[in-house]
Amino acid sequence: MNGSEARDPRLDFFRGLAMFVILVAHVPLNPWIRWIPARFGPSDATEMFVFCSGFASALAFGGTFARHGFGLGVLRVLHRCWQIYWSHLGAFLAVAAIGVAGTQLAGDADYVRALWLHPFFAEPARGVLHLVTLTYVPNYFDVLPMYLVVLAQVPLVVACARLHPVLVAPVCGGLYLAQWHGLLDLPAEWWSDRPWFFNPFAWQLLFFTGFAFGAGWLPAPPRRRWLLRLTLAFVLVMVPLSWQPLWSAVGWLGQAHHVLASWGDKTRFGMLRYLHFLALAYLALRLVELRPEALTGRAAAPVIAVGQQALPVFLWSMVCAQMLGMVLDRLGRAPLTVLVVNGLGLSSLVAVARLARLMKAQLWRRRAPRAREAAAPWTVVAVPAAALEGGERDEGGGRHLIGIHQSLA
Repeated sequence: MNGSEARDPRLDFFRGLAMFVILVAHVPLNPWIRWIPARFGPSDATEMFVFCSGFASALAFGGTFARHGFGLGVLRVLHRCWQIYWSHLGAFLAVAAIGVAGTQLAGDADYVRALWLHPFFAEPARGVLHLVTLTYVPNYFDVLPMYLVVLAQVPLVVACARLHPVLVAPVCGGLYLAQWHGLLDLPAEWWSDRPWFFNPFAWQLLFFTGFAFGAGWLPAPPRRRWLLRLTLAFVLVMVPLSWQPLWSAVGWLGQAHHVLASWGDKTRFGMLRYLHFLALAYLALRLVELRPEALTGRAAAPVIAVGQQALPVFLWSMVCAQMLGMVLDRLGRAPLTVLVVNGLGLSSLVAVARLARLMKAQLWRRRAPRAREAAAPWTVVAVPAAALEGGERDEGGGRHLIGIHQSLA
């Protein structure tokens, strides 16, 4: 999710924007959910996150495959998968603990059941086994497992591209069609046949679309006026077909909405979601080109900072969203309260992003200031080799070795 070697402010900005939307969407019974992008079209912030992650992965891992060979490229991908795996387990335990604590403190609310985690606590031994084998994936915790499995497919796609980039499309398309017919479903619960909410063999289509753009396998979309008008018209038509207050009030719009529902399926990543996201991405790209300086201004800096630290920010948002929901349960959901609580949550994402960047800088590894060096003056001098016990002459017959001693003067 993070760590491109050549930072693109557009990539970081839209990935950061997705993190903000995901937080708002994850807060239970959040009134702001009515205004997130998913309410006005088939695609939502998840598509933005997956596409940007694919683009970033091409920048991050593509260089490793090219410079250090296929073996080290695979090793780096597996290392990232390992990090995501443990991040997923840690997030589950943290959110589950917060649910237990909130239930005990509130007394009148069952946050464990609200997240549908009570089967895990009813059979903890069995639950742990299925949790660590990723055969137990509750709905709230389904993004990281999906991303992990998609990322594990990178070596396969890179290997196909090495034979010829044109092979990538049939491989990704074949996996997409296979899962659409139920051939690649992964179990999400041990007590039912429910599959993962995000099928990774479906969502890989969008991930590797971003990867292909990032790797240069696909050219940048052309600047055509007719294409701009077509994508804009498509996005506008999707608004009345997706906005519930409108399609539920107009009979023929409601019928059209239900007809298109299967094409917008989120588990199998319906093709309508794919086309809608690509249209939005094209419009966003053209919009950014009109004002490229907007992404380098102060207003965009917090969003870009969040996008640069997507994994730690996402993990925090999963925990934070549940706590914000508990606060709203206690304080009520009046407009001002909702504004303050959401504002604090969004601000915390920026704080976590900056803290993560500070920790990655590892300031403690930097050299001590000159003032400290002066307090303990060490001097480098040349001394005769014979003066050092056990000293050896170098191969060139040198008569001196470099010695270091502390000046006492």
